[in-house]
Amino acid sequence: MRRRGWLAAGAGLLGSACSPAALLNRWAPEAARQEGIAYGPDPRHRLDLYAPLHPAPAAPLVVFFYGGNWTDGERAMYRFVAASLAGAGCRVAIPDYRLFPAVRFPAFLQDCALATAWACDQRAAGGTWLLGHSAGAYNAAMLALQPDWLAAVGRQPRRDLAGVIGLAGPYDFLPLRDAELEDIFAPDPAVAQPINQVRGDNPPMLLLQGLADETVRPRNAESLAARIAAAGGPVRTRFYPDIGHAAILGALAGPLRFIAPVRRDVLGFMGLAEGGLGGTAAQG
Repeated sequence: MRRRGWLAAGAGLLGSACSPAALLNRWAPEAARQEGIAYGPDPRHRLDLYAPLHPAPAAPLVVFFYGGNWTDGERAMYRFVAASLAGAGCRVAIPDYRLFPAVRFPAFLQDCALATAWACDQRAAGGTWLLGHSAGAYNAAMLALQPDWLAAVGRQPRRDLAGVIGLAGPYDFLPLRDAELEDIFAPDPAVAQPINQVRGDNPPMLLLQGLADETVRPRNAESLAARIAAAGGPVRTRFYPDIGHAAILGALAGPLRFIAPVRRDVLGFMGLAEGGLGGTAAQG
């Protein structure tokens, strides 16, 4: 009962009338930031780059793709994500990308590929990592599983990405029951499903999922992980009891880390301190 009480408090914060991201950003630790760096020609092709006050010896560069159903989102909303990872020695890039209705599939993947190519050009000693939440996790997974998107910008997923981490991503979401999603992914939504792009040659992937998520059901992570494993690709999973769709991202922030060890598992996958998964190969 005590654990459920704390979880309810965290969920209440994330669902409060005051913007939850604004609250978490207000409490985020300091990190050096360069704003509005261009990674492409469109006005939405801009990113903010965060640097740790105390870089890790071989600091990785993490590209964070935010969610928002491919219709909403601004990079400044997610400073708390960058600050959390920068506190462990990472550099973090948060790009904006074009959204519906201005564009449809696959334009947002092309944008994310451009941002990833920019990150690879920085030649981070700790490698380039992709991290995404919700629709952003979908974007990251598609770049990892379907080589054509990165090939179009001169990159290869297995060669150029150290790893990919998805938080509550929609990877297997047919049939579509939403008119807006039908418009976004027309005319062939099956082609746009990450689970249909598995080849077994992906970079290492970590799929994190809350079991109380009613926005993106846990079966998305379960089915994608099973498909990747069956094809011989490297994948790990971690499922958190009582954690919902927003809470899994909020758990990266200092005030909400108690609700689930998301930050520990993300950093551990990258081989950094607070690692819970570390270098193990086990799933579950």
